[in-house]
Amino acid sequence: MSFSLVILHHDKAAYSRACLDSVLRCTARPLQVINVNNGSRDQTASHLGNFALEAQKVGIESQTLSFETNIGAVRGRNEALGVATGQYVAFLDNDTLVSQPDWLENLADFIEKRPQCAIVAPKLLFPWAPFDIECCGCAVSPKGKIRYLGRGEARESIAEPQEIQCAISAAWLMRRDLSRQIGMLDEAFSPVQYEDLDFCYRARAAGFSIWSVPSVEVLHFEHTTTAGSGDINFAYVTAKNGVLFKKRWGNMFAGENGTSEDDAAWRQLPKLGLDDLDWRALLAPPRGERKAVSF
Repeated sequence: MSFSLVILHHDKAAYSRACLDSVLRCTARPLQVINVNNGSRDQTASHLGNFALEAQKVGIESQTLSFETNIGAVRGRNEALGVATGQYVAFLDNDTLVSQPDWLENLADFIEKRPQCAIVAPKLLFPWAPFDIECCGCAVSPKGKIRYLGRGEARESIAEPQEIQCAISAAWLMRRDLSRQIGMLDEAFSPVQYEDLDFCYRARAAGFSIWSVPSVEVLHFEHTTTAGSGDINFAYVTAKNGVLFKKRWGNMFAGENGTSEDDAAWRQLPKLGLDDLDWRALLAPPRGERKAVSF
């Protein structure tokens, strides 16, 4: 198996540095890391350059796609998909931390055993004690509300894989051939929001399945980059793209009984930032070490 890992960056250099440090500990090989620098104005470019040097030392191929302005998550990922060479493609946001070095292999093994499975999502955890669940796949109500499964619940409350309606692309793995079969992410959802949910529904409409695999965990500082970008009206694009998603897929999710309207109500939770944590203690050990990671 071979892997391509696409990571979006738009400012928030400290988060990018932490994310890339965690990626260096990944054990999957061959591994191609494609960093997309969407018009960052801080130290992101410097961190990406340093990552390229460190990646070479541990046998990771890396390349950077740099854009003078923020072209958005949708187009940025599509540009990266155009140069991805791996059998499997993973998406990561730069506000994630990889806590399990073999996460890519484990997700790929899950897909390999299920020919109709096209996308798998890990369990996303908040990166602070008690490490509650942020999202373990998504459910959609009959009226189109999105529920993050397990949100705010104990880490151990979801333990078994389950087929889901859709997943968020902050972290997932998919077959690279999927984009050739159903097309790229739809830039009608540019710059960001709902493009990942739409992609999942397109995959399912083509006969594929989407799964969450809670034994694989990724830490996520929720909405740090996208919602914190001054050049994106996050509330506006979320509402606008939500309308498009409902118009396109309403007939499908209306009959799925995915979740109730009440259960899909957004649950706002307290959050910490990178500076509030000893984030290095949360990472997997460096490559070559095989100690278990616990936090």
